[in-house]
Amino acid sequence: MDNKITTMLALIFTVLFWGFSFIAIKIVLTSFSPIVYMFLRFTLASGFLLVILLFTGIPKLDKATHFKLFLTGLFEPGLYFYFETTGLTLTSASKASIILAIIPILVTILARVFLGEKITRNSAYAIFLSCAGICLLVLGESGLTGLNSSMAGDLLILAAAFSAALYMVCARSLGNRLSSLVITSFQLFYGTLMFLPFFLYKVSAQSWHAVTPESFLALIFLALFCSVGGYFLFNYALTQIAVSRAAVFLNGIPVITTIAAALMLGEHLTFLQMTGGLIVLVAVFIANLPVSRMQKQNLATATISHH
Repeated sequence: MDNKITTMLALIFTVLFWGFSFIAIKIVLTSFSPIVYMFLRFTLASGFLLVILLFTGIPKLDKATHFKLFLTGLFEPGLYFYFETTGLTLTSASKASIILAIIPILVTILARVFLGEKITRNSAYAIFLSCAGICLLVLGESGLTGLNSSMAGDLLILAAAFSAALYMVCARSLGNRLSSLVITSFQLFYGTLMFLPFFLYKVSAQSWHAVTPESFLALIFLALFCSVGGYFLFNYALTQIAVSRAAVFLNGIPVITTIAAALMLGEHLTFLQMTGGLIVLVAVFIANLPVSRMQKQNLATATISHH
């Protein structure tokens, strides 16, 4: 199969898995506390991947590579999930969605600074459109009343956005030398270690007898499909295309979540939400249009001047 098609399919399934993850998290949190849930989710995921590595062969990595893999896991899932979960207790989900929509912008800036990736006109248009689409999607659900929240919570969500952007840049830099399997395995392993102290502190308060079969199945789905599958596919995409193009796809996650909530939880879609979702999909399409000859010439000129 053509690499471009494989990469697009990887990104589409990533967005699908992560879009449905919010529904699964709602189910899991009826039985587990947030810290216990996160530790179990990523322990199952990293354990599954490390078993696969034992059969395929664990590569010998130098200390510098291990440090980069540690940073990747530190930024996400580590800091990202900590900042997001804590921030959502202090701010509204609506405002959090809008703040997290700036991730493609942050990724584009960081990739330009650390990786030397160029910003194409298509990427710039796509980022602007996707952010506008997310705003419509959120406002269509809650209106302006859903945006009232504390500054502390907003800053924590902003920190989560920076963590996600830094993870993508780290994974992209590692993708030139390591397979997505190796990156994902060590990323989730190191990320899980971050949750261990919090898990040990909170585990005694967990009511294990209250865990429902639905919550357990949702936890397995989050571990195997959203963590193993999602991160593996997204890390694969980061080895194939510019990180800024891959990041634009992530703004499709709220679209999938909104549709899934309407289908599975009976929530209603408003016209504004449908318009916002359509704009996000158009933005993703624009981000992946072929670069014009003039843009290629401009990028080549910029590359020469940069070096």
